[in-house]
Amino acid sequence: MTEKHLIWDLPLRIFHWSFAITILASWYTSEQEGEMIELHMQLGFVALALIAFRILWGIIGPKHARFAQFIPSPKTLIHYLHPAKESKNTPGHNPLGALMVVLMIVLITLQAVSGLFINDDIFSSGPYYGSIGNDLEKIMFFLHHNTFDFMIAAIALHLGAITYYWCIKKQNLVLPMITGKKSAKQVNAIDAIPHSKLILGGIVAIFCLGFVYWLVIINAPVLEEFYY
Repeated sequence: MTEKHLIWDLPLRIFHWSFAITILASWYTSEQEGEMIELHMQLGFVALALIAFRILWGIIGPKHARFAQFIPSPKTLIHYLHPAKESKNTPGHNPLGALMVVLMIVLITLQAVSGLFINDDIFSSGPYYGSIGNDLEKIMFFLHHNTFDFMIAAIALHLGAITYYWCIKKQNLVLPMITGKKSAKQVNAIDAIPHSKLILGGIVAIFCLGFVYWLVIINAPVLEEFYY
């Protein structure tokens, strides 16, 4: 039996698949002509909590989850892309995968945060709608309705890369994100993580949920309504 080493911790894997489901559900609810707008907004709040978790986990999580460990320098990226040089297996994210992680975090943050400040003129509005000037609201509206196109392009690129690695390089990138483990042929024992830091992950998750609840419920401004 092939020896395997733990690379991806469980909290990171839960985040990854929850993130994917949230994006898919957000897209679906946005296409229902306002019939599922409340659920769409709630999914936006979930996305905010997930992003907050990933940012914190990128600072205090196990080594392969940390930004400092996997975000590539320009030199590393150029070396990885150089066609004349053999790319070595990386235990965690490869340089291109690392850039995709950063890109998706930025795009989802723009999408979710901008949704807090806009309304659809028919069914509902974000908890911070009306709290900023009209010019800023127009910017938020533009971001919310255009960022998703870039998200679709990034997701397509991500799926294309997974397919390329599977079909051409004979590397299954999906299974390790399910099991958390890679074979000894792919990584060395020294690259393995000892455990998933489950207790810390649970504390961070609760903190992020509490933060988003405070943000969209407790701290949301109550705007005065005027009737004529």
